[in-house]
Amino acid sequence: MKMNMLRIPCIALLLGAAAGLSAQKAMTPPQGGKQISDELIGIFFEDINNSADGGLNAELVQNGSFEFSPVERDGWGPGTAWKMIRPGHSLGTLQVRQDNPVHPNNANYMRLHTERVKEYFDYRGWKGFGLQNDGFDGISVKAGEKYDFSAFLRNVSGGAKQVRVALVEMQAGWPPKDPKLLAETVINVTDNAWKKYEAVLTPDSTCQKASLQMLVLNTGDMDVDVVSLMPEDTYKGHGIRKDLAQALADLKPKFMRFPGGCVVHGGGDGFWNTYRWKTTLGPKETRRQLKNTWGYHQSCAIGYFEYFQFCEDLNMEPVPILPAGVSCQGANGGWNMWPTQAQDVVPMSEMDEWVAEAIDLIEWANGDPATNKWAKMRADAGHPKPFNLKYLGIGNEEKISPEFIERFKYIYERVTKVHPEIVIVGTAGPGSHADNPDYEAGWKLADELAMPILDEHYYEPRDYFLNKRQYDNYPRDRKTKVYLGEYAAKDKKLIDALAEGLYLLHVERNGDVVAMTSYAPLFARKNGTQWNPDLIYYDNERPFLTCSYYVQQMFGLSSGNYYYGDCVKFEGDAADVCQPQENVHYGQSVILNTKTRQLFVKICNATAEAKTAHLNLSRFKVGKFAEKMTISGQPEDENNFDKQPIAPVKETIKMKKRMDMKVAPYSFSLITIKL
Repeated sequence: MKMNMLRIPCIALLLGAAAGLSAQKAMTPPQGGKQISDELIGIFFEDINNSADGGLNAELVQNGSFEFSPVERDGWGPGTAWKMIRPGHSLGTLQVRQDNPVHPNNANYMRLHTERVKEYFDYRGWKGFGLQNDGFDGISVKAGEKYDFSAFLRNVSGGAKQVRVALVEMQAGWPPKDPKLLAETVINVTDNAWKKYEAVLTPDSTCQKASLQMLVLNTGDMDVDVVSLMPEDTYKGHGIRKDLAQALADLKPKFMRFPGGCVVHGGGDGFWNTYRWKTTLGPKETRRQLKNTWGYHQSCAIGYFEYFQFCEDLNMEPVPILPAGVSCQGANGGWNMWPTQAQDVVPMSEMDEWVAEAIDLIEWANGDPATNKWAKMRADAGHPKPFNLKYLGIGNEEKISPEFIERFKYIYERVTKVHPEIVIVGTAGPGSHADNPDYEAGWKLADELAMPILDEHYYEPRDYFLNKRQYDNYPRDRKTKVYLGEYAAKDKKLIDALAEGLYLLHVERNGDVVAMTSYAPLFARKNGTQWNPDLIYYDNERPFLTCSYYVQQMFGLSSGNYYYGDCVKFEGDAADVCQPQENVHYGQSVILNTKTRQLFVKICNATAEAKTAHLNLSRFKVGKFAEKMTISGQPEDENNFDKQPIAPVKETIKMKKRMDMKVAPYSFSLITIKL
């Protein structure tokens, strides 16, 4: 109990008590406000829907290390995403090998046996034997931009090899035509040991469906591994795709939870496929790749260093999640469908390994490189200063079984003893509702341990979010705060986004109980989606922002530390009604940020009738003008790859301390007032 008392001030800090620490002189909040969390809106990244490779990871080559396993999906194997090419009727064979690899964690590589190099007259100079990679539905390149090519190559037999590396646009038609050359270089491979070769390719024209070719121009054997094509123009130079990163930055998230989700503990595959953070560190060629829970491959090119670096780049608190020694209840295809279905569990005799997993992570993130080996690894990777980790999640959505409770306690008690300053985030199990037995079991465990934060998850039809106001009934004397770590309405239409917005107004009103929220899932790639809806869809060219995205953005832009529930009244409502209330499909929230001296008025109308809102802001020193941001439309409108009818409309409006405002049907508005 003493350990938890040490950590309570940290929670108070997170809920806004640190306002006076801002460089800007904080204002004194007027009376009538309730202090709430100023970290309510964050993001949750999981590698689902091909969100990492082919998504946030700016890498343009798919399966560059030939590590795809045939067990990952029917027909998959090390050659996935690669094809043999032999222009000019050159001859050769390809062979996947594992003897003497670049690194034991990266076992597979490709051997190119070039038997004949011939220039056929139809190809006018195109010759050689080799490989072609089309990336993720094509490689998108822009004229004049620089792309860094690299590969590990080894000359096995025969003389030195010339390797032509080219970005090309394939030409359709018969007879076959030369590819259109966009950029090329020639690499001389002489070493009989693995060596990393690098070059810069600069296309002379833009192409959305380019291919990367590697053609050996001499006979003999040569090995290839860890092929990469990375744009030089990435987010802050850290290997993250710029447009997707900017879409996240524009949400103004306060934290990021990662790497999952079910990815954390192997999901339906069982605990054998658990994500291990230590194997995602170091040079890319040394990282252990693995089967993804969602049915594809995970290169781990975005590993823990990249996650923490990205959090720093976006000024987000990192919230890493580690397994609790228990698999998902869906292990081995179960999802607890049968009474005999059991979770995979780590024997208690082996649990010290998982305690070390957590303690080592804390020391890797926060430790002194001069005295700690894990911190030295962080410094050697280019980040000598600590990442200042505050949160650590243990477990994700597991069934709160006796086995889980025993293992969670084992980790929790030992980690908090060594690092009482770290805020541990627990899990409330799958489907955090009163009719779910895991819900009660999760909260019972949280109360027993006086856990700082408990992570609730639920995905529900829009009616749930339109009508339920569950946090009004949560005990105010509970030491454990709520992190709503995964939630979404089960569609992506405007009415679903408005339902989520109404629910977030309810969350803000209960910001003394709810400390954090994050919509899920975050990303979905076109032609690579396993779960709908998602917050941001994308292809190789651009992100497509959903209606829910814009609602999340308005809440992210309007974070504050005090809630006022009596500043806005809707015409026809009783004077004592505090919106948003249960089964009422419109509502409001007024949030004060004492650090930035901003006042935010949010108004949601999820009905078919226009409303009139009476604003009374007389307790604040309101300026003459304010910025208003609104989304509105028809309830069944949605943004998708074909059309995006919903987008925010921004305008400058005149403000008075007392004024009426017309609220359009099916709309959400944010008014930002500088005090």
